[in-house]
Amino acid sequence: MAFGGFSESKTPAPMSEINVTPMVDVMLVLLVIFIITAPLFTHSIKLDLPSAQSAQTQEKPETISLSIDAAGRIFWDKDQISQTELNTRLAAAARKQPQPELQLRADKSTRYEVIAQVMSAAQTNGMTKMGFVTEPKPAASTTK
Repeated sequence: MAFGGFSESKTPAPMSEINVTPMVDVMLVLLVIFIITAPLFTHSIKLDLPSAQSAQTQEKPETISLSIDAAGRIFWDKDQISQTELNTRLAAAARKQPQPELQLRADKSTRYEVIAQVMSAAQTNGMTKMGFVTEPKPAASTTK
């Protein structure tokens, strides 16, 4: 037998020692590979970067709340205004730096024609930031 001993009994005892030589060989090869490749992972280019200061961030622009009720009346931050006064205020707001954001709030039964006229007036007078404000739907209750 290849792994047998020279004992005279016919049933040899199982070998109780583990041969660790192949495991040590593999570990030494891996250790050498890691020693060689480790400096490649930490290699970096040394640069002398210039320093500069940037301008401070601009402050947030103001917001204009423009509301339209179901009857088609226009409100500028809770003050009712006419169409001609709306054009005057929009032109003045468009000249401000930074330009304010126009938040359009319309009643759900407002005629689309009135909303389109207000949007057209805002664009004609130079307003570029406009958004629509809606109320989120209430979450469905899961209580039974």
